Order: sequence, then C-alpha cells, then structure tokens
Amino acid sequence: MIIDCHGHYTTTPPAVEAYRSQQKDLLKSNPDHLFSKGDISLSDDEIRDTIINNQLKLQQERGTDLTIFSPRASWMGHHIGNASTSKAWTEQQNDLIKRVCSLFPDNFAPVCQLPQSPATDMKTSIAELDRCVNQMGFIGCNLNPDPSGGTWTEPRLGERYWYPFYEKMVELDVPAMIHVSGACHHSLDTTSSYYLGADTTAFTQLMFSDVFTDFPDLKIIIPHGGGAVPYHWGRFRGIAQDKGLGDLNERMLNNIYFDTCVYHQKGIDLLLQVIPLKNILFASEMIGAVRGIDPLSGHYYDDTKRYIDGATSLTDANRKMIFEDNARRVFSRLATNIK
Repeated sequence: MIIDCHGHYTTTPPAVEAYRSQQKDLLKSNPDHLFSKGDISLSDDEIRDTIINNQLKLQQERGTDLTIFSPRASWMGHHIGNASTSKAWTEQQNDLIKRVCSLFPDNFAPVCQLPQSPATDMKTSIAELDRCVNQMGFIGCNLNPDPSGGTWTEPRLGERYWYPFYEKMVELDVPAMIHVSGACHHSLDTTSSYYLGADTTAFTQLMFSDVFTDFPDLKIIIPHGGGAVPYHWGRFRGIAQDKGLGDLNERMLNNIYFDTCVYHQKGIDLLLQVIPLKNILFASEMIGAVRGIDPLSGHYYDDTKRYIDGATSLTDANRKMIFEDNARRVFSRLATNIK
C-alpha cells in the first residue's frame, strides 16, 4: 500500500469559500463579532464531484492508495478575526474533512486543523483535537507554530504554553504535522519562503528545547522535506554540538519525521542520503502549492512517487518503509481505517 501522509482539501465547493467570506465581511464592520458555527449547505454529491475529479483522479493516475487528508492549510487563517472566528471556521473545516473520508473511506483518512487564534491558550485546540479523534476518528492534526501569520508573536514550541497540547497528543497517540497558514507579513510569500522557513524554525525551536525529554512519545512531522533542515544537517549537528546538546540524531530523530514533498529528484536523493529512512514518510501535498509540469522531466512536480521509484539507492524493502510502514507506525490510529 502507498500512503500519502500530506494532502489538503484544496478543491472545496464554492459554498465553503462563501462561508469564510461572510465571516470576513462581518469582521469588517465589527472585529469583535462573536461567531456561532452555523451551517454550510453541501450535498454529498457536491463533495463527491470535487474529490472524484481531482484528488481521487490523481491518486488513480499516479498509483497511490490512501491520502492522509486535512483542510486547506493556507485557509486556516488563525490570524483572522477572534477566537470565535477560528473556532467556528475550524469546526466547519474538520466536519467537512470527516464527510470526505466517510464518503471515500478506502482513499482518505482524516487529520484536523486547530482553532489556534493568537493570544489565546491551547484549551480550545485541545477540545477540538479531542472531538475530532474521539468522536470522528481523526488520526492526527496540523499544528501551527505561528498563528499570527508571519510575525511570530506566540511562544516558541519549547515553551510551557504548548505542554498541555503535547500531553493531549501523547494521551491520544496522534502525531502533529507542523504547518503554518497564509502569510500576512509583507516580507513573506506563503507557499515558498513562509512555509519552508517555518518548517526550519519549528525544527530549531524543538532542537533547543526539552520537549522530547519531557514527552519521549511525542511525534512531530516536519513537512515539505523538512524545510532547509536536511540540506543543512551538518550545520544543525554542529550547532547542537557547540551548545552542548549532544548528538542531533539521538536528540531529535526518535520524535521528528520528514515528508517527501520535495519536487525534484536531486532533492529527494539528498533527503534519503542525510535522514535515516525510518524517519521519512511518503507525501505529495497533492493537490497543493505546485501544480505544473517540470520541463526537465516532463512530469508533474508533485508526482513525488516517481522520485521514490527513481531513487537508485533504495531497495524494495526501503521503498515499502517510506511508502507504507513508517506512516502506519507514526499514525498509529490509521490501523482502524485500513488493514
């Protein structure tokens, strides 16, 4: 089985965007508007059409079997509005992911976003994670290390602010994928500098912390191939050594995992050479940030299965580890979704 650990619902029906636009319009007249969840009127057929003609079609064409599926990351928008804005929007988004996975249980497994409104604690996020896992069968979450959208005003990931959430993750035995949302700072571009920079920043915040000493069973996925981390592994090893943090592999690689959303063969080859294979999960981010065809290869950039198939350093057993075994181990609740 080939499990893609990183997919977003980027093809939602128009009613979803209309709901969000209405929220934004209400905030223009009253930034303190208190939102209730309300309804998004969608038929099952509308949802089916958006999946069958997009994600499911590409799954079948590219030879993957199951996508671990979450709401559109750039739309999480935690910096928009107030705590009630994020709570209502997040619950709607997660409910929609549940509907997709219920309609296509053999093809998608659900991961939730969180209502991480800036300047609030993690209690609402803990409640939403509990709701999604225990009531709807979700198998993980996307954790935003910067709900401000680019100003990094929240505590670092190693600070006690996050500890109650980590405790809930360990209790439920679910991993978190680090994922920021849309950038609202003029110096950042969402799907390039912001995403990749945030991935790198999250890794370093955890490296300089005691999180994995305090939570030895915590599981964190750094997406997009780990940002700059694998490329600069020697630099991070050296910094850890200079700071008296010990061996970087021992410090981080019992808890940190990287996906394969690296859109060229040489990048994947580097990832495979630097990071132990047990820490690499197959992913494409399809349908996501990069949707075009690479003129050098003649194939879609995000057809990442081709890169794993084309990696000459891998054995068939290695590929099975990356395509399936590691995802089953990290997403332990996946066992209830697939055989």
